[in-house]
Amino acid sequence: MARGIPLKDPLKEQHLFRVRAITAGVFTAVLVAALLARLTWLQVFSHEHFGTLSHNNRVAIQPIAPTRGLIFDRNGVILAENLPTFSLEIVPERVTDMNATLAAIDELIAVSKSDVERFRDNLKRKRRFEAIPLRFRLSDEEVARISVNRHRLPGVEINSVLTRRYPLGALTAHTVGYVGHISEEELKELDASNYSATTRIGKTGVERSHEAQLHGEVGFQQVETNARGRVLRVLSRTPPVPGRNLYLNIDVRLQRAAEAALGEEHGAVVAIEPRSGAVLALVSIPAYDPNLFVDGIPREDYRILSTSRDQPLFNRALRGQYPPGSTIKPIIGLAGLESGQIKHDHRVFCPGWYQLPGDERRYRDWKRDGHGWTDLRKAVVESCDVFFYDLALNLGIDRLSSFMHQFGFGLPTGIDIGGEASGLMPSREWKRRAKNQPWFPGETLITGIGQGFTLTTPVQLAATTAALSVEGRRYRPQVVRAIEDPAGGEVVVQKPLSLPSVPVVNRGNWQHIVEDMAQVVHGLRGTARGISRNLTYRIAAKTGTAQVFGIKQDEEYVAEEIEKRLRDHALFVGFAPTDAPRIAVAVIVENGGSGGAVAGPIARAVFDGYLTGNTPSGETVHVGH
Repeated sequence: MARGIPLKDPLKEQHLFRVRAITAGVFTAVLVAALLARLTWLQVFSHEHFGTLSHNNRVAIQPIAPTRGLIFDRNGVILAENLPTFSLEIVPERVTDMNATLAAIDELIAVSKSDVERFRDNLKRKRRFEAIPLRFRLSDEEVARISVNRHRLPGVEINSVLTRRYPLGALTAHTVGYVGHISEEELKELDASNYSATTRIGKTGVERSHEAQLHGEVGFQQVETNARGRVLRVLSRTPPVPGRNLYLNIDVRLQRAAEAALGEEHGAVVAIEPRSGAVLALVSIPAYDPNLFVDGIPREDYRILSTSRDQPLFNRALRGQYPPGSTIKPIIGLAGLESGQIKHDHRVFCPGWYQLPGDERRYRDWKRDGHGWTDLRKAVVESCDVFFYDLALNLGIDRLSSFMHQFGFGLPTGIDIGGEASGLMPSREWKRRAKNQPWFPGETLITGIGQGFTLTTPVQLAATTAALSVEGRRYRPQVVRAIEDPAGGEVVVQKPLSLPSVPVVNRGNWQHIVEDMAQVVHGLRGTARGISRNLTYRIAAKTGTAQVFGIKQDEEYVAEEIEKRLRDHALFVGFAPTDAPRIAVAVIVENGGSGGAVAGPIARAVFDGYLTGNTPSGETVHVGH
């Protein structure tokens, strides 16, 4: 020691040690307490949350697409089916470099520009864990190429899927319609959860109007996956509910008979059961192959279809609007009888033209030399324009328009596949509203022969003819006959839907008109007498010719000198048998010319097909009821 100062102070060292030990103990206790608190929080209070996260690391929920319902004709012929095919799909969250993956796939199989564009569109709106299809309908060779290269294509999967197919192609395209890829606009309106595994939706026809029944309900399955996301096993499964099957009123063999009778012409044929509204045939020619649209039609192919002068995508039966021409003359005559404006023996002299008092213009008859003295029967049978000019003028546009509206002219028929045009039945109020102009007497005259502003659709003509055949009883045209639950086999038949009937003042008036129409086919001077040969039943009908463009008073219409697309349309409406109508038919042949010579034989083929079983091809048609 120096100067008596000790080198160590045991008491001080003991105090310092105790302070440090206590501090370390307290610090350790705090850490242990914090650790215990954290463990308690994780194990007790957050157990469910972290258990779920842990579960989701190995378990995924996958939606299962329901099987789309099938579509049959009235006799069980398949019109829309589902075929198993292979598709290439990519799960985005498992792909590190999407561009590199797409390039690698393109080296192995053909991937079009439209395929990539559609994939990238879906990539923007789908969730990253959802599989997005890139290519459909892979061949066996393409499947093999992808399979042997799976090790360098993470996130790429080959799945077996059911793809829609239409075995009859263009024959039923405008009726059945087609399915296509769901657009972004459609996705906003859909139940996202129910369509989580679905890539296609009905776009037109029955496929669209009955999407709710055809689609079904999505299912789900829990699957265990490995670190790479590959499915190891299925843990649980809620199966999807398949879509319902549809049976149509359409008779394919009658449809084929109508198509064969139309041949190379452009036009439409609609056949309806008068006492139920069942649509037996609905043909629009030219048509297209709906199978082109199922997997997404290439832009160039769609451009060709959409810009074609023949308009194969246009449904003439529902959306084509044509002047009805002389086909409405029986209904105009009925309006005159029911209103008391004329009697059945009322006569008008036809010199070949008609003039309004104080007007120099002559409204010509189709027969240059005229028909002479003409009563209602002769006017219907020989299609005298002058008689109906005079009758329309005496009825007036207000009564005329009102009566035609009761038959459904100018109104949608309400057919259950939608997408139809309404046609146009002009009136004084319509012209003031649409054109801000008054109505002129000359316009009443040409309305009386189905020209001027008047427009109708083939399905509307068929429906009004059906109503005329059963004394004004009207039914909504129905394409779908029954809906079947594929699980239980229960079939629900769609009941006929009645529409407001045309009031009947005197049944005798209707019987007179029916007999007048029968003479159009069976009379010596009838405009459709050419189709009466070897008939075993009676047809009540009316032919028509609708102008595509107007001609001056001093000019003569010569079909041979006019371009085909500017020639008159040929029309025919009729029903049979006349005493107990079972079928009503409307035919429009664009630029066909004569209704009796061109449209009449087409209608005869449809009548024969349904009533006798004979068709132009020799194929027997089953007559369904």
